[in-house]
Amino acid sequence: MNEEQKSGATSASGAADDPVATAIMTLLAESDGGKAITPESAARVYAETRRRKSDPPDLWRRYLNAVRQQSIHLARAGRIEILRKGKPADPNDFKGVYRLRLKADADG
Repeated sequence: MNEEQKSGATSASGAADDPVATAIMTLLAESDGGKAITPESAARVYAETRRRKSDPPDLWRRYLNAVRQQSIHLARAGRIEILRKGKPADPNDFKGVYRLRLKADADG
């Protein structure tokens, strides 16, 4: 858990990541090895933290755009990779279906 906190949740200066970014980083840290996750799974995890009794079952769909924006932010910061068709994509220029994985240490 300490590694999760170091890799994503907050910085020592007290500046916290966006809660959606924290959900993405936590989910990636919990995934096996370098496995990729879907943006939908990150949206579902985050939506469950915000759920009220009256919310619809597909509440997670409201957060897909936030997951995409935070994914772009994290990729630009070099913390994750956005994958298209199994290959790293440019975070500034990608479309369609994508997946997320932690940045490989071998990349420079």
